[in-house]
Amino acid sequence: MIASSAPGLIADIGGTNARFALVAPGEEPRHALVLPCADFAGPVEAAEAYLARVSPAERPTRAAFAIAAAVTGDAVEITNNAWRFSITETERRLGVETLRVVNDFTAVALCVPLLQPSHRLAIGGGHAVPATPIAVLGPGTGLGVSALIPGAGSWHALATEGGHVTIPATTDREARVLDWLRGLYDHVSAERVLSGPGLMTLYSALCEIDGKEPAPYTPDIISTKGLDGSCPTCREVLRMFFAMLGTVTGNLALTLGARSGVYLAGGILPRMTDAFIASDFRARFEAKGRFRGYLAAIPTYLITHPYPAFLGLSGLVKG
Repeated sequence: MIASSAPGLIADIGGTNARFALVAPGEEPRHALVLPCADFAGPVEAAEAYLARVSPAERPTRAAFAIAAAVTGDAVEITNNAWRFSITETERRLGVETLRVVNDFTAVALCVPLLQPSHRLAIGGGHAVPATPIAVLGPGTGLGVSALIPGAGSWHALATEGGHVTIPATTDREARVLDWLRGLYDHVSAERVLSGPGLMTLYSALCEIDGKEPAPYTPDIISTKGLDGSCPTCREVLRMFFAMLGTVTGNLALTLGARSGVYLAGGILPRMTDAFIASDFRARFEAKGRFRGYLAAIPTYLITHPYPAFLGLSGLVKG
């Protein structure tokens, strides 16, 4: 068991960056540092570089990693990243007693019971019903999806690949976009549209439909031009993005019976909070015909904690 003063090593590893921190019992994660994955051969090398920089007084004896991939066994292959590693071998090479490896949105889900009121922003109305499921999702490089299921005095996080469900169309305009995308892909998933790369996908589709020549815009440029209104197509991209996210989120809430609420995270929404609040997200979340009242009663929140996965992982190294 971890000595009371020994920190735990936690990491949130995505396709581009690996974020590391240390966490001690009863404390918030500290010494957060972001390292580019491309600079290292794998998680061991990145973790050793991090520990060399922060020089902890005691070497961590427990670790927990959140990985942007499905974790189904000892062998892990990170999506959009060349890293391939064995959990047991990584544990041995780091010299830790235990290494827990979970999906990145499983870690985000685990943070929800630990959030302070200042770490979440209500989007719309509704009130949580105790002892019912909580849905968690968020667009970033991909679309992460998880959930918390109430148990005997604790919550159990689900590891899912719900971002790869088929994206639905609610309007004629969305249907035209999805028809165009089906000409490119054999399956148009929610992640194909509701992610950073998805912003570019929507932009290209709308330009094609409207007979415009698309500019070589990145997700950041599309977001900036959509927010300031300097590009009408980019502005429509954001409107459609938020609306379709509302539809997918409502579907998830109905599927799970998530009457304790829905929590949104990821790297995109916190950077455009005002536009998200003013969007059609909540209206589309509730737009389920006879079940409009059911969904109107469910609260939706935007997680504003800067490192939600760290907060979730902290419980895995303390327990």
